[in-house]
Amino acid sequence: MGLTIDKILVILVIAMFVLGPQRLPIYAKKFGELVRSVKRMADGAKDRLRDEMGPEFDDVDWRQLDPRQYDPRRIIRDALLEDEREARDKSRRSDMADAEARRRIRPDPEEGSAGTLHFDEEAT
Repeated sequence: MGLTIDKILVILVIAMFVLGPQRLPIYAKKFGELVRSVKRMADGAKDRLRDEMGPEFDDVDWRQLDPRQYDPRRIIRDALLEDEREARDKSRRSDMADAEARRRIRPDPEEGSAGTLHFDEEAT
């Protein structure tokens, strides 16, 4: 969450002024209980998921499913590039098919000058 010691100290000082010295220990205790209960709930959910998934639970790459790694700009850029890539690949495939068709239709050089290349041997 990006909490550093400096930020925690600032939060504690603000809490001391807002809550006062009499209520601060009570709220600190309640906050500790809240953190412990959230941790228990998370562990319970993890255990239940492990029970329901069985051995497949260990095969899942959980870091890949972390929502913090998703950048909306990257998702849009990849989607746009994927469309361009598909269009480029389709164009290349059609160009290759056209070139292959032209190679197959090449006329016989003995039938005339159509399809044969003439070079000027004296040209430099």
